Amino acid sequence: MAKQSPIDTEFVRELALLVSETGLSEIEVEKGDLKIRVARTVTVAAPATVLAAPVAAAPVAAASAPVVAAPPAAANLKDHPGAVKSPMVGTAYRRPSPDAKAFVDVGSSVKAGDRLFLVEAMKTFNDIVAPKAGVVSAIFVDDGQPVEYDEPMCVIE
Repeated sequence: MAKQSPIDTEFVRELALLVSETGLSEIEVEKGDLKIRVARTVTVAAPATVLAAPVAAAPVAAASAPVVAAPPAAANLKDHPGAVKSPMVGTAYRRPSPDAKAFVDVGSSVKAGDRLFLVEAMKTFNDIVAPKAGVVSAIFVDDGQPVEYDEPMCVIE
């Protein structure tokens, strides 16, 4: 007879979704002796800096101020038709072991069902597979990076 976990994983997924949708960094719920805390790591990528070239016709007395390019909005990535999203909260891995080659890289051709990532949740490794054939055009997670439920991990075009 299999031992049933006292943790309602669907409830944990709902909490993770609530944290993601509301922008909270964490939420904690207590029910009797059970205490569940769902937290997310908020990382802010440094914006790329592009220097503006001075206009040749006018003399420049001071250095030009840098122009900052804004990173693409996360909402655009979630809505991309080729986005492959994490089905759970966990830790993403791009390779089967630290010394192994990555499952896919940008430019890799994949077939439906090919393994793209592993997501570790509650000491269990879950395969994240390609939902369709195509070419990986972008990868948004690093090896060992925490991921949220429904977070875009890569794009297949």
